[in-house]
Amino acid sequence: MNHERKEPEYLYSEKQVADKSPTARRFLDTRTDLNEIVNRADNYLVKRFFNVDHNTYLEGAIPAKYKELMGLVVSAGLRCDDCINYHIIQSYRLGANRQEQEEALNVALVVGGSIVIPHLRCAYAVLEELYS
Repeated sequence: MNHERKEPEYLYSEKQVADKSPTARRFLDTRTDLNEIVNRADNYLVKRFFNVDHNTYLEGAIPAKYKELMGLVVSAGLRCDDCINYHIIQSYRLGANRQEQEEALNVALVVGGSIVIPHLRCAYAVLEELYS
């Protein structure tokens, strides 16, 4: 059962997302700057991990949009605001609607409990900007 994996077809570019959401713009700019610093280190283990991460979210047996929503659930449960922002942005770029994103966050809240609430607030702020 070897499913072909390929790059997802995004409905929106990162620039379109950044133009719509100031929070997303700050996140994307910071992420780009910090990734450049990491890449300059030329660390083969980091490169390998980044490659595994990239390949995980390709189109496959599970569509990329749903993988990003799963990433959102796990990120909220682990309480990582950077990861939450990343997966909200990627899910949005792949066509996830607000209701899908909110339901994913509901799963994270039930699994993670009330400690997820502060991160849920930040997530909803990004959703508000993207879907307004």
